[in-house]
Amino acid sequence: MNKQQIKETNIAIAASWDGVVSIDEDIVLADQIAAIPVPRDARRMNFILIVLCTQGSLKYTLDTRQIIATPGDVFIISERHVVNNYEATPDIKGLAILLSIDFFREIINNVSELSAILLYARNFPIMKLSENEISTFSVYFNAIKNRMLDESNHFRKALVRTLMQAMFYDLSNVIYQTRGAGEQPLKRNEIIFTRFIKLVEEHCRHERRVGWYAQQLNITPKYLSESVKSVSRRTPNEWIDNYVMAEIRVMLRNTTNNIKKITEELNFPNQSFLGKFFKEHSGMSPSKYRRKE
Repeated sequence: MNKQQIKETNIAIAASWDGVVSIDEDIVLADQIAAIPVPRDARRMNFILIVLCTQGSLKYTLDTRQIIATPGDVFIISERHVVNNYEATPDIKGLAILLSIDFFREIINNVSELSAILLYARNFPIMKLSENEISTFSVYFNAIKNRMLDESNHFRKALVRTLMQAMFYDLSNVIYQTRGAGEQPLKRNEIIFTRFIKLVEEHCRHERRVGWYAQQLNITPKYLSESVKSVSRRTPNEWIDNYVMAEIRVMLRNTTNNIKKITEELNFPNQSFLGKFFKEHSGMSPSKYRRKE
């Protein structure tokens, strides 16, 4: 594998695959996933991918964590995550939906609870569906596909957007039940959590102070900490460290950058500081991790 750089995915290329249905490079549907020309090198996602496995199995690494999907599993891969080492059994079958980031945001715009629940899926990206849930997902998929094929319908993209939002509500209910629904959602806190995580994803390579994130959200660090912990049971520092560690692991595994270069790109004061941070969270030095991988 060429580890010089991590390439980005391209939904425009996906829209040109044989056998897929697409609209405006915003949504692509594929019901023959065995025929999809999946890249063999590491790719950083710049679109949303949702796949239901219906036969066979597949595995891949998401950042550096191995994910295995078997029949009945649906997985969601969101933007900025790095996917690599994809393998599938010869009998693989499933349904795949690709969404541009802008179209995805249109779908969940102003639905704070839906946004927060889907955000939860970023850290728990695979879930098992019941037979009824599999059937429901398939019905949505086929309904969306039929609308996409109806080019004579002036409102087809709006209809697709509406069907996608309904599908996300049903998927989010599975996530909601999985994470536990013992308490009513704290909507204000979930909005803060959603915005905080998006900021962390965008800025964690250069900014790790909780106070900075609180300032961007126009709230106090204490209120940010209370809000994030009430939604996720983790502190803002834990979330920031988690994303920084993911960035380091991805760079160690998928690039040839030396430790000095990684230190500079992730805005650590020096290599020693980065090494101490990495060892504290992984139990080994960056060099040992790279050799191990």
